[in-house]
Amino acid sequence: MAGTPIHSALERRLGLTDAVVIGLGAMIGAGIFAALAPAVQAAGSGLLLGLALAAVVAYCNATSSARLAARYPASGGTYLYGRERLGDFWGYLAGWAFVVGKTASCAAMALTVGSYVWPGQAHAVAVAAVVALTAVDYAGMRKSALLTRVIVAVVLVVLAAVVIGGLGSGEADAARLAIGGDVTFGGVLQAAGLLFFAFAGYARIATLGEEVRDPARVIPRAIPLALGITLAVYAAVAIAALAVLGGTGLSEATAPLADAVRAAGLPGLVPVVRAGAAVAALGSLLALILGVSRTTLAMARDRHLPHALAAVHPRFKVPHRAELAVGGVVAVLAATVDVRGAIGFSSFGVLVYYAIANTSAWTLTPAEGRPPRIVPALGLAGCLALAFALPVSSVISGAAVLAVGAAVYGLRRTAGARP
Repeated sequence: MAGTPIHSALERRLGLTDAVVIGLGAMIGAGIFAALAPAVQAAGSGLLLGLALAAVVAYCNATSSARLAARYPASGGTYLYGRERLGDFWGYLAGWAFVVGKTASCAAMALTVGSYVWPGQAHAVAVAAVVALTAVDYAGMRKSALLTRVIVAVVLVVLAAVVIGGLGSGEADAARLAIGGDVTFGGVLQAAGLLFFAFAGYARIATLGEEVRDPARVIPRAIPLALGITLAVYAAVAIAALAVLGGTGLSEATAPLADAVRAAGLPGLVPVVRAGAAVAALGSLLALILGVSRTTLAMARDRHLPHALAAVHPRFKVPHRAELAVGGVVAVLAATVDVRGAIGFSSFGVLVYYAIANTSAWTLTPAEGRPPRIVPALGLAGCLALAFALPVSSVISGAAVLAVGAAVYGLRRTAGARP
């Protein structure tokens, strides 16, 4: 690309296992430790229906993203796909939604780590976590992938303990899984919207497309593998939590999985579950920083963001300036603002991001590896339905953030068109 700084090519170091693990690190994160309660509040006894619906939409999005990533194996994810298939504005809008929304998510995840590790000093711990993980990312993709493997292994062990301990206890009752008369279509839809983001981490695999070996083969295999494993884990955890606590108990839980093992008569597991939640949040934060910095790199290459951020480190082969910029912004947010309750627009933005991905996949030809037409069609319809089923405040704030991005794009285009 013209004008791209020297050393702009990232190095292809990730194989199939690394790609799957990075996807798992992003998906099997802190969300499963906290998302079940608000989801069951929306869906009631239809929680598992909401989980299934979220999985269907996620599968369609994952398939569309995988085909596009194989076609365009470079950094940027849907920012790149939208630009190439739909035009510059749609790519920009996807990138804007991702970078702004996920930067806030990074800060929220860092504060989640702080609240579990040292509640009295949550902001200080959050900043320390951001600095440490940014340093890991800066040191190269191999180190990031190795740390992600360790985190995923720890979290899977903790979740397995929750499932085995819960279902093996005398408190588990299969009757609590029955679907009752409290289920409504709107409630299931809103629960699916809340649970969808537990699956959204597969995008991290696509945004790292420039660092995957043989991406045309690896990415289409890695994304569904990571998604399938995550669905199996989440279904098992949701069933265990429901069987022990029931819908009412789960909806009132402040720490659903910790409350589930306590109710199962295993109080000794409670600190283990809390530690697992902190580790899971670290894994999500690591994957988020990786994904946001790569999208920042792609947008900087096209001068939608400062072009200096497009540099790649000559030794470590990572977008070091983009990583430092993202880490710096997230650290400032984590130190000064509690954004955990104020990132509804992030949820809305992610669904818009995937709606653009599905629309881009629809334009592929059979020779370009287009998925069956029903896949992007269902994915697009599902994204829009889930986006507008979110709480009104989330829809309004998300639409406002997208409007600001569109206005910035329009002003830049107008200024660039002047003599």
